[in-house]
Amino acid sequence: MKKVSIVVPCYNEEESLPIFYETIVKIAKELKDKVVFEFLFIDDGSKDKTLSVLKDLVKQDKRVRYISFSRNFGKEAAMLAGLEHAKGDYVTIMDADLQDPPSLLAEMIELLESGEYDCVATKSTNRKGYSFLRKTFTKWFYRIISKLSNIELVPGARDFRLMTRQMVDAIISMKEYNRYSKGLFSFVGFKTKWIDFQIEERVAGTTKWNFWKLFSYAVEGIVAFSTTPLVFAALVGLIFCLISFILIIVIIAKTIIWGDPVGGWPSMACIMFFVGGIQLFCTGIIGEYLAKTYLETKKRPVYIIRETENKKEDHE
Repeated sequence: MKKVSIVVPCYNEEESLPIFYETIVKIAKELKDKVVFEFLFIDDGSKDKTLSVLKDLVKQDKRVRYISFSRNFGKEAAMLAGLEHAKGDYVTIMDADLQDPPSLLAEMIELLESGEYDCVATKSTNRKGYSFLRKTFTKWFYRIISKLSNIELVPGARDFRLMTRQMVDAIISMKEYNRYSKGLFSFVGFKTKWIDFQIEERVAGTTKWNFWKLFSYAVEGIVAFSTTPLVFAALVGLIFCLISFILIIVIIAKTIIWGDPVGGWPSMACIMFFVGGIQLFCTGIIGEYLAKTYLETKKRPVYIIRETENKKEDHE
C-alpha cells in the first residue's frame, strides 16, 4: 500500500494538537485498507507546550514524527521542512486548527489513485471568521497578483492539497530563500483537481496571521512572481518627466507672451512634495526587489532544526 505523509506546521498549537490528532487518527482508521499514514509535525519555534504535546504523541503512536526548529522561521519554512522530510508516496499539508477538513482526504486519495491528476487542491468558498478588512484585502490581492504575474492563483486556494511524490520533488528542487508556496505550487505545473469546501472556525487557539503579516505575505508573493511593479515605477517616472517638460514650456510661453509671473511658493511646495512622494514610492519598489536579491545571495538556510523525534541536530 502507498504511504500518505500528513505535514502539519505548528506554531503555538498546544490546544489544537490533541483535537487534531484525535480527528486525523479516526480518518486514518477509516482508510487503513487503502493507504498507510505518517504524521509529520513541524514545530516552528513555538513558545507554548506544543513540543511537549508532540513528544507525548510520539510515545503513543509510531506513525508520529516531529521536527522542531531552533526558532520561529515562519509557515513557509515549516512547509518546506515537511515536504523535504516526508517519506510518503503522497504528501499533504494541513493546518492543526482543523480549518482544513481531514474528511476530504478519502476523496483526495481516490482522485490521485485514478492516475488522472498529480495534485488535488482545496479552495474555500467562504471566509468564515474573517474580518471585513481581511476579506476585502484577500479579494483584491488575488485580483492584483493575477494581473501582474504569469502564474494562475485560484481565489480562496488553501495550502491543504495532496500531491504525488513527483510534484513534491519538483517543489523542493527550488531552493529559493524567499518562498511563496501558493505561487510555487502553480509554477511547477502538473495537473490539479480543485475541491470546494466551506472553511470552519478554528477548533482552539487564535490565528497567528494579523493584517500586517498578511500584507507582508502578499508583497512577498507579488515580488516573487512578477517584475511588473518595476515596469510600473519606470512608467510613472517617464510620465512625470513628460508632465514636467510640458509645464516648463507652458510657464516659459506664459512669461514671454503674456508676461504672466510664475505662481507663488505654496503651489511649488505642493508639487515638490507630491513628486518627492512618487519618487520615494518608486524607490521603495526597487528597494524591495534589491532586498530580496540581497537575501537570496546570502545563501542562508531557510530553517534550522533543533531536534527531531530521533535526535538533536546542530543545523539543517
